[in-house]
Amino acid sequence: MYEQITYEELLKRMLAKVVELYPDVDTREGSIIYTALAPAAVELKNMYIWLDVVLNETFADTASRLYLIRRAAERGVNVESATYAIRQGEFNMDVPIGSRFSLNKLNYIVTDKISTGIFKLRCEMAGSIGNSEFGVLIPIEYIEGLTTAALTAILIPGDDEEETEHLRQRYFDSLESQAFGGNIADYKEKVRALDGVGGVKVYPIWNGSGTVKLVIVDSTYSKPSDILVDAVQTTIDPTQNQGEGLGIAPIGHVVTVIGVEETVINITTTLTYVPGWDWDKVKDSVYMAVDSYLLELSKSWEAEEYLVVRISQIDNRILDLDGILDITDTKINGQESNVVLEPDNIPIRGTVVDDG
Repeated sequence: MYEQITYEELLKRMLAKVVELYPDVDTREGSIIYTALAPAAVELKNMYIWLDVVLNETFADTASRLYLIRRAAERGVNVESATYAIRQGEFNMDVPIGSRFSLNKLNYIVTDKISTGIFKLRCEMAGSIGNSEFGVLIPIEYIEGLTTAALTAILIPGDDEEETEHLRQRYFDSLESQAFGGNIADYKEKVRALDGVGGVKVYPIWNGSGTVKLVIVDSTYSKPSDILVDAVQTTIDPTQNQGEGLGIAPIGHVVTVIGVEETVINITTTLTYVPGWDWDKVKDSVYMAVDSYLLELSKSWEAEEYLVVRISQIDNRILDLDGILDITDTKINGQESNVVLEPDNIPIRGTVVDDG
């Protein structure tokens, strides 16, 4: 970035020009010419400031959200809107489609029947907030015979509107690889854009010519529900007509969609506490630290060949917690070594035990 010219430098140059043309004119502060030129120098300085803003907004790496959205749209990279969470509701009876329920501050509407007493519900508020609630549902209107109603599983996670830096990265990704006609970049672009999908790995020719395997993680970076997997399968290449081009996949591509699998991470360690602290006082913080680390790994799953759960990372994060003085003898799944996951697996926390 070039160096910004200052108000003082602008005024100095303007006064110097006056002296060059009219040497006898008084240009001291408070003089008529000084007083006339000072406001003009202020306006020129403001103009330079706005020119700098225009320059920043012109380029994708420095553009603010509004102008980044406009720049990305020129390449067909559109900002992803917030989506509505699809949840599972369990009732003692079949409830009417379109009936509405509430749980705390959120409302849900029944959209489809899964099986007897089990239905899909859509949160009426868009965004990830729809993923957060579990528990007893209250009918907004009376339903005769209804005695139990509960909101249980997340079928398709709701997503917040796309973050600015994520959009910026997608824009730059679109410049580095061209999505075309069912190549890997095309599959990644199309699948990532589907509701509830957080990442995808593409395996071409995985089971012979024309076959493609897509492994997905949901937008909470967890194992996707069967309903989300089926929805992606139907959109990409319906199972009843695979290879016929009735979905997004090109004609001749037989696509199989599966979800990531989970590897349980059990941790044992020996903790030394600050005086006055013990396991009961730190365990919730330890669980949160481990969960945070494993979530970071899951978020990177799409870009990595395989994930590695490292003892050093677990030790460092636990050691940073209040009340922990030292940590030794950490083991993952009974071994004093890092755990290398299968390519299509993500880690989830199992047990965390202090053996001290």
